[in-house]
Amino acid sequence: MRTTHRRHKRKLKSEINVVPYIDVMLVLLIIFMVTTPMMNLGVDIQLPQTNAKSLQDKKDPVVVSVDAEGQVYLTANGAKREQVSIDEFKKKITAFHDANPELQVLLAGDDRVGYGKVYQILPILQEAGISKIGLMSQPQSAQNGKP
Repeated sequence: MRTTHRRHKRKLKSEINVVPYIDVMLVLLIIFMVTTPMMNLGVDIQLPQTNAKSLQDKKDPVVVSVDAEGQVYLTANGAKREQVSIDEFKKKITAFHDANPELQVLLAGDDRVGYGKVYQILPILQEAGISKIGLMSQPQSAQNGKP
């Protein structure tokens, strides 16, 4: 007996089965969604440096400085730098603003003092109504002799 063995030729499909690719894509999407918020923690950045010139104002600005011990000093109208308490500072800066509403204040903080000590000056300036506040820094070439 002869067995006829018929071979059924299967038709070739020219379609791609995309289901496994969709599964992989969804898994990767979930991984990226979970890990992306964690990537921003502790990022070390280096800010751009520029050779921009300092702003010149016709009137002398009031300079508020905080030294390494957290003491507040006030220099106004080209006068000598004087140490002031926080209460004295509030009174004087309000008086300066009342005399000149366009008063510009420059805030200088020693790099060894805590951020909180320098930051406590900003709300006082805001309460006094001062809108022009600048932060002072050393030019890049003058910092610790680095180029």
